[in-house]
Amino acid sequence: MASTAVARRLQKNFRQAGLEITIEQWSVLYHLWKEDCLSQQELCNRTFRDKPSITRLIDNLEKQKLVKRTASKEDRRINLVCLTDAAKALQDITIDLANQTMNEALVGVNKEEIETVKSVFQRVYDNLT
Repeated sequence: MASTAVARRLQKNFRQAGLEITIEQWSVLYHLWKEDCLSQQELCNRTFRDKPSITRLIDNLEKQKLVKRTASKEDRRINLVCLTDAAKALQDITIDLANQTMNEALVGVNKEEIETVKSVFQRVYDNLT
């Protein structure tokens, strides 16, 4: 429930800022901002999405001119997904909006509670990966 509420608020904040990207698209961009030119399979792994979902997201990001696919020099069967300058320009504003959204979500929650939740989620993640 909490994650859905945060996602909805972030989507609303994106819209209010005039950004035409979805939360799902943003999650792909986020991983590319951390490491550009990833394979579609690596994006599947990092975003926990299946191949058809990633393909659809990348198709839409390509239509918006935020990413481009290029064949890997090492293995032409592999498509690398790379950021465009337009996507790079969105990084700071979207990260700021995400931080603003989290600040709104965490009003009244103290640092100790946040650290406890982060620790529990990290253990859950480690158990499942």
